[in-house]
Amino acid sequence: MTNSATTPSELLTIAVEVARDAAGTAYRMRAEGVVVAATKSTVTDVVTAADRAVERQILDALAALRPEDSVLGEEYGEETSGTARSGVRWIVDPIDGTVNYLYGLPHSAVSLAAEVDGVVVAGVVRNVSTGEEWTATAGGGAWRDGVRLRCSGEVDLGQALVGTGFGYDAARRAHQAQVVAGLIAHVRDIRRLGAAALDLCLVAEGRLDAYFEKGLAAWDLAAGGLVAAEAGVRVAGLAGRPPGPDLVLAAPPALFAPLHDRLAALDAAGGP
Repeated sequence: MTNSATTPSELLTIAVEVARDAAGTAYRMRAEGVVVAATKSTVTDVVTAADRAVERQILDALAALRPEDSVLGEEYGEETSGTARSGVRWIVDPIDGTVNYLYGLPHSAVSLAAEVDGVVVAGVVRNVSTGEEWTATAGGGAWRDGVRLRCSGEVDLGQALVGTGFGYDAARRAHQAQVVAGLIAHVRDIRRLGAAALDLCLVAEGRLDAYFEKGLAAWDLAAGGLVAAEAGVRVAGLAGRPPGPDLVLAAPPALFAPLHDRLAALDAAGGP
């Protein structure tokens, strides 16, 4: 593989190789025992030693394979190993669902995406505990274990199983709880599983009908968002805005408008 390779399929091949190795490291470190290395936004927003070790492993692997690319990671921020002139940037979440990982709950993942000139074109999400792996390329569909994915065909919001997540700031959680309280009577049920990238992949294959969350960063969204979009999911913000920190809403076309309007009425993108 040469550094000039920038097709989505070529970048995905690299992403899968790197993510599988990284997930193996995360799995082994979890078995050896988790050490909390630091906290971030609040005392409940933890960083484990594994988060840092796995991201460093990914950065080193990408620097060796793609020395002219740049990398944006959750733990180490923006890094450039060389000239960063290729137009390719990798977006890394070393362990999405760190609290699940800390507690030994089997819902955490390595998420790795490649964007070319600002557009995400390839992504992989690999569950650390189960080895489940979701992949996608722009225009090439979304896949898990060789099966092409298609999102839920549900058309009735009242029958939809909807995923969401909460931030770590207490004031934001309080606002998000009010949104959930206003929504829960209008859907089948709500799930909070604790790993955005995996939640987006579950929407891609219909194991969740839809998902929304405020406060997602680029590393939470990049790979899982591509997997969802390539499975027919509409991934956007509210009121025509792109998906991002204000809100990410991922839903099949038939559910998007009614869920969007309900969330807008509940001011899901507002609050702290």
